Order: sequence, then structure tokens, then C-alpha cells
Amino acid sequence: MSIAENIARIRAQMAEAAIACGRDPKDIKLCAATKMNDADAVRQAIAAGVDCCGENRVQELVAKGKENAYEGAPVHFIGHLQTNKVKQVVGHVDLIQSVDRINLLEAIQKEAARQAIVQDILLEVNVGMEESKSGFAVSEVLPLLEHIADYPNVRVCGLMAIPPISHNDGDNVKFFQEIFNLSVDITAKKYDNVSVHILSMGMSDDYADAIRCGSTMIRVGTAIFGARNYAAPHQ
Repeated sequence: MSIAENIARIRAQMAEAAIACGRDPKDIKLCAATKMNDADAVRQAIAAGVDCCGENRVQELVAKGKENAYEGAPVHFIGHLQTNKVKQVVGHVDLIQSVDRINLLEAIQKEAARQAIVQDILLEVNVGMEESKSGFAVSEVLPLLEHIADYPNVRVCGLMAIPPISHNDGDNVKFFQEIFNLSVDITAKKYDNVSVHILSMGMSDDYADAIRCGSTMIRVGTAIFGARNYAAPHQ
């Protein structure tokens, strides 16, 4: 199937999942995870109507940006971001979804202040407490937000989560529900500089479950572009 056909199929499944739980499909955004896909593939995804593109690697973000690959859609950074590469991302993307530690938050604040901008971010939550993944523990998020006013050039727009790999339908429902409950707690606190209107959770294998649990943005790569060839050269 073509990229456009894959996106049409995903949109139909998104709508089905949303309607089944009484939600408006328009409230859920489709982020194309474009890692290891070239500029032409990105352009095809944008032409087919994805809501945004998400890059995992700074090198690819810069290279595809020079090719104007993202023209017509917002671009997000969704991968692990090293502090020494913050300058290449802050001010160059609409949203940094993967703010997973304090020193990265501090580096983004410093660079955004230097540019005199406010950078939109999501806090990445390691909801499965996996050692192999970065991110804040659920218990760390509210205490962090108590001090978010110390970062005036950063605007927290919500949460991002990558639960453990699911092997069966429904495996990650408990994790998605935990993130949704955390978002409700944050909203009730009415922190300055915080608006939890984005819950970025759900990928190719579990996005229907994520939507049923309140996700407002799913990040889909393989189901759009096909399996990645990690043995092939890439940007």
C-alpha cells in the first residue's frame, strides 16, 4: 500500500476508536514519525494529510529541513535530545515532545531565552519505569511543575509517554490511563506556564487503545511508511 493509502486506513481506525468512546475524531492528531524516511516520503505523508511530522534525530531534522521536507506541516522533535544539540532544535521546531530530564529543560530554557522566544514542550514520562528508557517518573511530574515558573521561556503543553512494547491488545491500557489521570491532576492544579492540551501517546501497535484512554496525538511511523531498514545507510 502507498503512504497515502496507509494514512487513510489509519485515519479510519482513529475515527472508529474515537467514536467508540464518545470522542470527536477531529480532537486527535496524527504525527508521522519520520525517522529514517527521506524527504520525498515526508512530503508524501504531508500531502496525504498528517497533522505534523516528528523527528527522532537532530541530524535528520537538519538535513530534511534544508530540503524543505516539512513544508506544509508543523515539525516536532520526538527523540532523545542531547543538551549539546539543543541549539539546533530550539526555535526550529514547533514542539519538543521529549523533554525527559531537568538538565535538558534547563538547556532549552537557556537557549530559548537567548533567542527571546517561548519554546513549546511536552514532558516525557517513563510510565513503565523501564531502565532502558528516559523520562520523568509519574511521581516526579507534579513536584517539577511546582517550579515551572523558573523556566519562563518554556511552555509545557502536555505529556508524552512511551509505554513498554505491547504484545497483546490492551497491554498498555493501564499505562495510558495513568498518564491521562496525571493530566487531570495537573489541570486541577492550574500551574502557570502549563496547559495540558496534548497527550502524546500511542504508536503503530497500540494507538487505538491510546485513543480510548484520552490520547490527543498518536505518533505513527511503521504503519505509515513500512518497516524501517536499520541495516541500510541513512541520513
